[in-house]
Amino acid sequence: MINRIVLVGRLVRDPELRFTANGKAVGTFTLAVDRPFTSRQGERDTDFINIVTWEKTAETCANYLKKGRQVALEGRLQVRSYDDSQGIRRKSAEVVANNVMFLDRVRPESDEETEADRGGEPVGEDDIPF
Repeated sequence: MINRIVLVGRLVRDPELRFTANGKAVGTFTLAVDRPFTSRQGERDTDFINIVTWEKTAETCANYLKKGRQVALEGRLQVRSYDDSQGIRRKSAEVVANNVMFLDRVRPESDEETEADRGGEPVGEDDIPF
């Protein structure tokens, strides 16, 4: 059996980081992924896909990713069932990401002081610890 998904898209909002009762880090974010075709009106539809990350990957994503950042990821589709607050059985589909690759460079905010502005060395992609 094969359950493998590869996606490239942009974060809809900043990742959320939580910890399980056992202390394992779990992160969630939503990825906007354009469909590879256009509608009759010439518009491209977008899918909004829920992503789950675990442990070190979750912590790294929470520390370095923000809304709008472009990523590529590889993982598996997970469908789970639960009962909502009214007792109705619901299903939820999400991608559990094993690998997340950052595709764009971080641009300093214009109102934030960068390390280079303070006289230090700028931090590049090679300095990120993953």
